[in-house]
Amino acid sequence: MPVATSATIFKAGLQVVDLDRNYYHDHPLTLARHPSETDERMMLRLLAFACHASEALAFTRGLSSSDEPDLWQKDLTGSIEHWIEIGQPDEKRLRKAAGRSLQVTVYSYSGNSAGIWWEQNRAALSGIKNLSVINIPAKSCKSLAQLARRNMQLQATIQDGDIWISDSEANVEITPQAWLQRQSPR
Repeated sequence: MPVATSATIFKAGLQVVDLDRNYYHDHPLTLARHPSETDERMMLRLLAFACHASEALAFTRGLSSSDEPDLWQKDLTGSIEHWIEIGQPDEKRLRKAAGRSLQVTVYSYSGNSAGIWWEQNRAALSGIKNLSVINIPAKSCKSLAQLARRNMQLQATIQDGDIWISDSEANVEITPQAWLQRQSPR
């Protein structure tokens, strides 16, 4: 009988300096990396957290649940304010998410496959009024994955839409590509 592999736990001390939002805060985070998840995808979840950091933003069960995004922010009543997906979700999933939350953001990655996904879905996704699609270039993702450690101390600096993620040894500069950018309805 096969043995189920459990998630690998990563701890991250994340200092966020977001000059675009005037947000400055330290976040002690615990990330559970699903057995099928790569360091690259896990670090993209961390990047998405840095980009939208708030006290209410939380990692979910992610790959372990088909009813939850990778991250979400809920208000005090439990209503979903922001639904954040990593990867290339299908249109039906994003339409459902858009109906359940005020804002939906997708962080796509994987180079050419992300571009193909966007070209195949652009027309349909453009009709979702509370959806933003951000692509992270493949080279940036690979560099970001190199920062993955079981215990990490990272600083994220965001200015003019550019992001720098660094630890004590390396600095990764990321320039996200906004494929579809919508303002939050608030």
